[in-house]
Amino acid sequence: MIAATQIRKGMILKVGSDLFRVISMDHVTPGNWRGFVQTKLRNLKTGKLLDQRFRSTDTVEKAVLSSAQVEYLYSSGDEHHFMNTETYDQVMLSSEVLGEGVSYLVPNVKIRVETEGGAPVGVELPGTVELKVVDCAPTIKGASAAAQTKAATLETGLTIQVPAFIEHGEVIRVDTSDGKYVERVK
Repeated sequence: MIAATQIRKGMILKVGSDLFRVISMDHVTPGNWRGFVQTKLRNLKTGKLLDQRFRSTDTVEKAVLSSAQVEYLYSSGDEHHFMNTETYDQVMLSSEVLGEGVSYLVPNVKIRVETEGGAPVGVELPGTVELKVVDCAPTIKGASAAAQTKAATLETGLTIQVPAFIEHGEVIRVDTSDGKYVERVK
């Protein structure tokens, strides 16, 4: 058990019978009122977001999970195959366990798989991944008064907004936490 004020982004908490990853947290101390910790949590099984407020005096249970680094190999339908980089054992994860992480899987990308009692419960993606643009709208010439964006489809099927200068076939860096364009890869 830890104090609510010790909650940090990325931690895994047990709330009720479910496991949640802390997406964001903010310790608020409003003047004469009692302080509290406002968190945004993602359910590791369902992927749904939950806004949870804890009083500063509350305690929460920090889940103890084991984790291993794995490298993505290939997908077969709803099953995604990985290789443990330490033991070279192959691990299969379903799309349900990976959640939105499926959109960032390209060969040889390394992720961390978290397990509880031998069963995978969640994954930790790298901060950014490099993906190739396979389809995007053409650039509109002369309309440059304001920063323009356009939709681009990436090699994994993910569609994001990119700056107007990005063209078909370019490789871009995408932030895995919010699915936004970061920069063009040289």
